[in-house]
Amino acid sequence: MLAKVVRSALALGSNIGDSVAILAAATLELSEIPGIELEAKSSWYRTKAVGPPQPDYINGCVIVQVKMSPQELLDTLLAIEQKFGRVRRERWGARSLDLDILLYDDLIIDTPNLQIPHPRMHQRAFVLVPLVEITPDWIEPVSGLAIKELVKKVDCSDVHLLKSS
Repeated sequence: MLAKVVRSALALGSNIGDSVAILAAATLELSEIPGIELEAKSSWYRTKAVGPPQPDYINGCVIVQVKMSPQELLDTLLAIEQKFGRVRRERWGARSLDLDILLYDDLIIDTPNLQIPHPRMHQRAFVLVPLVEITPDWIEPVSGLAIKELVKKVDCSDVHLLKSS
């Protein structure tokens, strides 16, 4: 584990089962892991799925303070996905829980199993809309643009705030 605390932005999504309950439970699970402290949580949003035909997603983002390396954080997220029944069958397929590292401080990492910033986050309204809610001024290090600038470049018409969030 790192001695230093860094900020990380994570995306959460679900479209199988009681998605709101799953996302709330996964957020709680994250906050109870040693080395992870929840700083902020966005509202939940209903969004159209990307990929094969499937139900709409519920999406949101959190900002966490972490005392772990990017790889340790990824391993932790994969273990949480598995605990919530995530099975990887097809690319962009339906899932009970999807957790992604969007940003990790201002690091840029490109390895076969980990890319930070998330390589498609700048194209995805379902990521940027909840993210701008909780950290509008965070600079995405590849583009050099703040989240509030990136969100202006995508079509947000399919991202709808859930009334209950």
